[in-house]
Amino acid sequence: MSAIRCRQLCKTFQQGDEIITGLDHVDLDIETGEFVCLSGPSGSGKTTLLNAIGGLDTPDSGEITMGDLRIDQLDRGRLAEMRLHHIGFVFQAYNLIAVLSAQENVEFVMQVQGIEAGERRRKAREILREVGLEGLEDRRPAQLSGGQQQRVAVARAIVSHPDLVLADEPTANLDSVASTQLMDLFVKLNQHHHTTFVIATHDKRVMAYARRLIRMVDGKIVSDEAQ
Repeated sequence: MSAIRCRQLCKTFQQGDEIITGLDHVDLDIETGEFVCLSGPSGSGKTTLLNAIGGLDTPDSGEITMGDLRIDQLDRGRLAEMRLHHIGFVFQAYNLIAVLSAQENVEFVMQVQGIEAGERRRKAREILREVGLEGLEDRRPAQLSGGQQQRVAVARAIVSHPDLVLADEPTANLDSVASTQLMDLFVKLNQHHHTTFVIATHDKRVMAYARRLIRMVDGKIVSDEAQ
């Protein structure tokens, strides 16, 4: 269900007495299986666009379609259901649950999805092995490095094979080695599972991985190039 179509997206924010433009009549098409980076300086609109595509924020006007679903028209319940089953999120903050182990954190989404306990355990162990965390399943977040915590967050995002993964500055808290490992993992998942990736970043190392680089300035797309 992945292909995304955005038409004339507009979004503004009130900041004191000032109106900030987040999105300014943005048109964008992303095909199933693409590996896309949104780049641009802070305040360019890349995170706002990512949040709109993921249904975390609602545009003031315009249309967002995923497959045959108009995301911008869904009520809160159907939006949550769509995100749960079709989109994986990887944030700059890992958002792991501190009292749960790595495996339990990965299982959490599947538990909400209603997947049976034995199947959850099997899938969680399989995906943790795939992201290089075999043997660390029982550690809590505080017992893991930043790079390992980010891998748990990635495992949680992809364990149910979502159609789309949205990542917002996923390497911001990682050193260069961990950043390279994470991006290599994203590429592997994109190629092996045909998962669509849209990554918001200002990290040039991350941009180098993109097969399509979209640059934003002041809420507008100013360039869109295949790499």
